[in-house]
Amino acid sequence: MSSGAVVQDPFLQSVLTASVHAREQCMQLIELAEHSAVTPSKTIPDDTKFQLSALQRQLNANLARLRQASRDSIFEVRATKQDTAEARQEVDRLHLQLQNLYYEERHLRGEISACESYDHQYQQLPLIPVEEFLQVEPEHTDSDEKSLMFARINHELAEREVLEQQRQELLRRKQLLVAENKKRKDDLASLDKDLETFIDVHAHLRGLPDALADDCQAAKPIQTLFEKQY
Repeated sequence: MSSGAVVQDPFLQSVLTASVHAREQCMQLIELAEHSAVTPSKTIPDDTKFQLSALQRQLNANLARLRQASRDSIFEVRATKQDTAEARQEVDRLHLQLQNLYYEERHLRGEISACESYDHQYQQLPLIPVEEFLQVEPEHTDSDEKSLMFARINHELAEREVLEQQRQELLRRKQLLVAENKKRKDDLASLDKDLETFIDVHAHLRGLPDALADDCQAAKPIQTLFEKQY
């Protein structure tokens, strides 16, 4: 397989062509010089000199092209090295950025996992089952999971507010009943004292002329107590 079949780059192909021509010209110069050296005459014919000069000029031209190609290739290699270094820096930067993205992805996945496994307080609420809630509010039948949860929490809040109002009303009534019972207890204690006073007065004034008036006066607090409306 020839080198031209392997090398496809136009610049390298031109260098190979120039080197092949230079090699051929060198071989021709060697053959011509050897042929001139073996001739009996000591002088080289003019046509041979002309051929040698022409071949020398062609060889110099090809060598000049090879030297120029060598310089161009050196400059191109330097430029390629510079481009390669810049590309390597860009690749390193992108690789570092990719690693940062991987790190951020792992961090976010960890945060998501922590949030998904977090024991949220709303999950501990004693909400009614979904089936019962949908029977109460069927308009949420087609709602997604998030909207349905919000609706159930709002329903629970509304129910608790109603129950809290009822509790406050019952507490107010309880306080009124406690106050009323205390008032009745005080009245009963006062009744005991008035009865004792009435009994004592009735016992001491029995048979006296003014006994009836005194009995009525002692019984007046008792009569007033029984006339109260509870």
